[in-house]
Amino acid sequence: MIRTILCTAALVCAATAGLACNGHSKQTQSCAEGTVWDAEAQSCMKITNS
Repeated sequence: MIRTILCTAALVCAATAGLACNGHSKQTQSCAEGTVWDAEAQSCMKITNS
């Protein structure tokens, strides 16, 4: 009985953690020199001087 309760609690915690992380978007932590993060394109883009 105790084992069943512990297994159920572990599965509920794992499912809750999975749902909580689902809302995060993918994003790089840093871009190479000469590039900048473009949120719309979701990638690093080369800096162009005009």
